[in-house]
Amino acid sequence: MSSVPPDFSAEPAPGSRQLARGITATWWYTVTAVLFIELMLVGAWTGIAAAVDLRGGILLFVGLGGVAWCASTLMLLLDYRHHIDSRPGVAWGRLAVPFLVAIGYGVTAGLLVGSWQLAAMPVVQFFVLLSWPRGVRVRVVAAATLVLVALALVDSTTSGLGGGLPWWLPVVYGAMLPGMSVSSLWWWDVLVTLDRARTSEAKLAATQERLRVATDVHDLQGHHLQVVALQLELAERLMPQDSAAGMEQLRAARASVDDARQGTRDLALRFRSVPLGDEIANARDLLRAAGLDVEALIAEDSDAAPASALGPVIRETTTNVLRHGGGRRARLELARVDGGWRYVIANDVIVGDVVEGVAGSGLDGIRRRIDEAQGSLVVDRDAEEFTVAVTVPAQAEEGR
Repeated sequence: MSSVPPDFSAEPAPGSRQLARGITATWWYTVTAVLFIELMLVGAWTGIAAAVDLRGGILLFVGLGGVAWCASTLMLLLDYRHHIDSRPGVAWGRLAVPFLVAIGYGVTAGLLVGSWQLAAMPVVQFFVLLSWPRGVRVRVVAAATLVLVALALVDSTTSGLGGGLPWWLPVVYGAMLPGMSVSSLWWWDVLVTLDRARTSEAKLAATQERLRVATDVHDLQGHHLQVVALQLELAERLMPQDSAAGMEQLRAARASVDDARQGTRDLALRFRSVPLGDEIANARDLLRAAGLDVEALIAEDSDAAPASALGPVIRETTTNVLRHGGGRRARLELARVDGGWRYVIANDVIVGDVVEGVAGSGLDGIRRRIDEAQGSLVVDRDAEEFTVAVTVPAQAEEGR
């Protein structure tokens, strides 16, 4: 009996796209957090400059120049996003522009306002946002915090800035900037590390399963082939002297070949025949991992359901949901009915999709399987939901 394999060359599933969008969204949350901190500091320094009655041109430079500096740090953040895949060290060639902007804005604004802390802040932030090794980054953050706090204390005693503002406010800003910036990047690092760990774990599990299958096949076929080789060799020696004995060895070799074929079938069946409870639980977890809201109603004695009849159906319909569904929700049901088992999978549909595009060769293969198991298949679609309902008799396992 043949089945139609899923087409993994098709476009990515909606759930896969949701995962990709989730990681991208987290990255932009990180960027927004860092830029928000910097814009708050630029606004604070603009307010301080206005409080000491500096000229309008100076206020304009501190404000608009600060916005340009914040925009230049976006290049630093984009470089940081790909730092795991890059060579160790700092790509100074790519980061020359944000470095020059940080120096230009910091020195100029610091001289105009008369603040050492403002002069150093953009340059310090540039070094904080570089992709340092873990141990180096901690020391850089500590040094940056000490520098900004010390310069804030110097400003409070020498420059007369503040216009009634408490002296400790620039100190707090200087202490918070490096730590808050790096904490945002640290959360992004954690997300990337976890995502890659899950990917590596999945690949390792698949590799281990392939090795296990290969070992079982090697042991099974190696044993039978060795026996067949010995029997054929013995038949070759016996044929000139005792043809009857030689023919007996040939018949034994043929029987060994049949044993090898049957052993291979049993081995394949053992790998395919996962208990139905585990099969449908795996389908539920896969759909949830793809970002769908899944409702699952599984009978407590689901392992008694005919695995060889319903197992391929569960796998094929789950693939269809990932490929053709709307990517938001799905519903799985496996329950006993009169004299058999009923499996239902339903999912939201893509607006504008046609039934023929959904019920393609995959459902044709399911229909053939269910016909062979003497069951029934019902496909239903309305404006919001696509449903596949399969019913098989309880003795389908024995009949197959």
